[in-house]
Amino acid sequence: MNNKKNIFQQILSKEIVTDFIYQDDLITAFNDIKPQSPIHVLIIPNFFIKTLNNVNYKHELVLGRMLLVASKIAKKKNIDKSGYRIVINCNNDGCQTIFYLHMHLLGGRKGNNIFF
Repeated sequence: MNNKKNIFQQILSKEIVTDFIYQDDLITAFNDIKPQSPIHVLIIPNFFIKTLNNVNYKHELVLGRMLLVASKIAKKKNIDKSGYRIVINCNNDGCQTIFYLHMHLLGGRKGNNIFF
């Protein structure tokens, strides 16, 4: 078994320092270190869920909170009216590179309709 912490676990345990945009008892949000758009925020649960496939009914509150906070951050960053994208990648073919459930909030420029 691999006990090495991934980058999100290191951020949550403060082994890697980052400025949190938002944090409560369920989730944490911070800027992506390799942004794909002018605004690129990552929103993660404060506890480990490997992929979207590992979600169950006990995770409803945290998933709802992730979406609610994403909309609040979009308003705070003034992209709520122009628009933004929410992305959750799942597994290798879905482009998930960090196996810890996370949501991307992307905005600040006109997007396109290319998904893959």
